[in-house]
Amino acid sequence: MSAFATGALMGFAIAAPVGPIGLLCIRRSLADGRAAGLATGLGAAAADATYGIAVAMGLAATGLLAYALPMQVLGGLLLIWLGIGPLRSFLHPVPHRPAGRTGLDTLRAFSGTYLLTLSNPATILAFLAMLAGLGTAAAGGPVWLVAGVFAGSALWWLMLVHAALYAGRYLTPQSLRWIDLASGVILILWGAVLVVKPLI
Repeated sequence: MSAFATGALMGFAIAAPVGPIGLLCIRRSLADGRAAGLATGLGAAAADATYGIAVAMGLAATGLLAYALPMQVLGGLLLIWLGIGPLRSFLHPVPHRPAGRTGLDTLRAFSGTYLLTLSNPATILAFLAMLAGLGTAAAGGPVWLVAGVFAGSALWWLMLVHAALYAGRYLTPQSLRWIDLASGVILILWGAVLVVKPLI
């Protein structure tokens, strides 16, 4: 259980900073409801667990980091594509927000965020740094460690989704439009930086 607690701490700490995934999770929670927000967060948690497996098995040092550059560019392009959706909602608002998404849309939200999180090689480096700092505290078994990573990450996304939904009760439709604009612009700019940075 020490490995599980260590993994949970790692998963929560890595997921907690509100970056593009957090922004996407908040926006989808407000625009599409709880299921879309949770699917987005769980996609990120599953990707964190995948990287946890890679690090626990020593795979990160043997090959994954060699693909850091193309993964970063792919992630940037995916962010740009995801940022177009909120901008379309801002430019062509609908009278009422949809009450929820279909199962297929929820699956797409999960898989899209999973791939986006996997495309961020900084996640591997964060896991490696944490494992090095924790030392033998993380040596209780890779299965419990990875399970803890998923649980800790999922806990953060659960908290973020419900915080967004609570705040959404006090937002007007006009406010939601401006959130669409802000999130779309930020996602596109963030993606553009990831794509252009390796070329500079």
